[in-house]
Amino acid sequence: MVLALFSPLSAVARMSAARNSAFQSKRFLAQAVSATPKIIDQAKPSSYKVVVVGGGSAGLSVASTLAETLGNKSVAVVEPSDVHYYQPLWTFVGSGLKTLDESKMAMSEVMPEKAQWIKDSVASFDPTKNTVVLANGESISYDYLVVAAGIQVNWGKIKNLPETLGKNGVTSNYSAQSVEKTHEFIKAFKGGNALFTMPSTPIKCAGAPQKIMYLAEEQWRKAGIRDQTKINYFTDLTEIRPDSKEAVFNVLAGDAKGTTVTLPYDFLHVTPPMGAPDFIKASPLSNADGWVDVNKETLRHNKFNNVYALGDCSSLPTSKTAAAITAQSAVLKNNLLGDILGDSKEVAKYDGYTSCPLVTGSDKLILAEFSGYTGQPQETFPFDQSKERFSTYFLTKEIIPDIYWKAMLKGKWDGPAKYRKLFGAA
Repeated sequence: MVLALFSPLSAVARMSAARNSAFQSKRFLAQAVSATPKIIDQAKPSSYKVVVVGGGSAGLSVASTLAETLGNKSVAVVEPSDVHYYQPLWTFVGSGLKTLDESKMAMSEVMPEKAQWIKDSVASFDPTKNTVVLANGESISYDYLVVAAGIQVNWGKIKNLPETLGKNGVTSNYSAQSVEKTHEFIKAFKGGNALFTMPSTPIKCAGAPQKIMYLAEEQWRKAGIRDQTKINYFTDLTEIRPDSKEAVFNVLAGDAKGTTVTLPYDFLHVTPPMGAPDFIKASPLSNADGWVDVNKETLRHNKFNNVYALGDCSSLPTSKTAAAITAQSAVLKNNLLGDILGDSKEVAKYDGYTSCPLVTGSDKLILAEFSGYTGQPQETFPFDQSKERFSTYFLTKEIIPDIYWKAMLKGKWDGPAKYRKLFGAA
C-alpha cells in the first residue's frame, strides 16, 4: 500500500554548526490595518484601459506599475476583500514565530492610489465583448484584461472539514481563521498521533505542508514528548470523523489503490484541496483543467490577444508561489505595456522561476530556487543553498516580508534575477 509520501525529517539533514543569533529583527509591522482607509471614488467609470482581476500579490504588483504609467483611473482592480494578507508568513504564524497581525494590512492601504478599486467579485467574463460582469450584475469593459484571481481553496471537498476546522486538534495554516489555532494545538499536544496532510490537487506553496510538520516536530522534541509522538505525512484526505477523531484517506497507488484507510489522530493539520476558481473554470478564458490558458513564456492568452494572466490562477506549469509571481509580473508588465504604448520593446519571456524557502526549524531553512519548467536550480547566492542556514532563515522571516510590503506590492520588485547575475549565478 502506498499512502505516506515519506517519513518526516528523513529528507532533511540536520545542521550542527552554531548559528549567529546576533541579528536584531527589523520587523515591518502591518500597522495600517487599523488606519483610516482612503476614500474610494464611488463615481467610477464603466470602461478602463486595463482591468485587473484580483488584489492579491499578483494583481497588485502588476496594477501598481500600470496605474503609475498610464495615469489616474486608467486601471481598475476588482477585489472584494477588506484585508490583504502576506500568506507566506503563515508558516511562522502557525508555529508561534510571528503574529497574524504581522501578515496583514488593510486593502485600502495597499491598493495603488492611481487605480480605481472596484470592491466586488467577478461573476463572469465575456472576452468577445471585452467585458467583465460583477457579482452585483454591473458590467465593466476593458481594452486589456489581467487575470490574477489566485487559487480557490475547496474546504468542502473534505467531508466534515468546514465544521471541524479549528476544533479538537484539527487545524490548517491555509486559513486566517485557523492559522493561530495551529500554534495553540501544537502547544497543547501531549503526545499521540499527529497527522499532516497533502492533497492530490495543485496547491499554493507546495512546501508549506512540510514546513509546519518540521516546526511542530521541533517543538514537541524540545517539550520532551517526541518519544510519545507518532508523526505521519499523508496524501489525499477525504473525510474527518470528529466524534471518533479519525481521518479517512484515499489510497492512491499500490495493490490497494482505490480503497481508503482510516487512521486515528490527536493532532491533524489539513492542507485542503485547491483548484481554479469556479468563475474562471466556467469562462471562455479557461483551459481543460480550468486555469486561464496563457502562453507559458509571454503570459498572453492563447486565444484572446488582449488578455493576460499570472499567478496561481494561470496555466503556467510551475509551482504556485509568491516568488514565481515576482518574475511573472516583470514579464507581463513588459509585454502588456509594449502592447498598450506601441513601442518596440523586446518581448520578455518567463523561464518558470519559482522558489520554496523550506523552513526546517526555528532557526534554519533550505532556500530552494528553481525553474518549474526545467526542474533545474536557479540559485541566487554564491553558496550552496541546498544546505540549512540561519542566514536564509533570517532573510525569509524578516527581510523578504519587508520587500513584499514596501516593494513588490508597489510594482518595484521583479525578483532576484538581477542579483543572480551580480553574484555570477546566472
